[in-house]
Amino acid sequence: MQLNHNRPKLSDTKTCAKCGRDLHETYPHDLCPACMEFELFNAVKEYIRSNDDVHEQDVAEEFDIPISKVRGWIREGRIQYKGDNSDKLSSVVCKMCGKKIAFGTLCPQCHSLQQLQVVSNFKKQAETAGEMHFLNKKEQ
Repeated sequence: MQLNHNRPKLSDTKTCAKCGRDLHETYPHDLCPACMEFELFNAVKEYIRSNDDVHEQDVAEEFDIPISKVRGWIREGRIQYKGDNSDKLSSVVCKMCGKKIAFGTLCPQCHSLQQLQVVSNFKKQAETAGEMHFLNKKEQ
């Protein structure tokens, strides 16, 4: 078994200033990628909170990030604009009805309908729970 002598020694590495994760000495930043993303996200949230009339284009330009990243955070439900600014969001729409939304992937009406359908399916499953089922038998 041959040892890799080119591998950096612990003294050749630096650590993330926030979480302490080891970073290679040639890594150009003081924060690891995960902590940089966390810091960016918090800065975006604070920017949205402190500015009344912003939309995703403003955020993307202010932080020099792709607009797709901002829209992704909206779809994930991680950020939401103040008040009802959904009319300013050009491409974030409900995936069921297509209505413009400011948060998540569904508008409030479709979200409610989806929850009702889940409850209905659960009740149907509970009603048939006592019935006998057979493997490889097609439903008629």
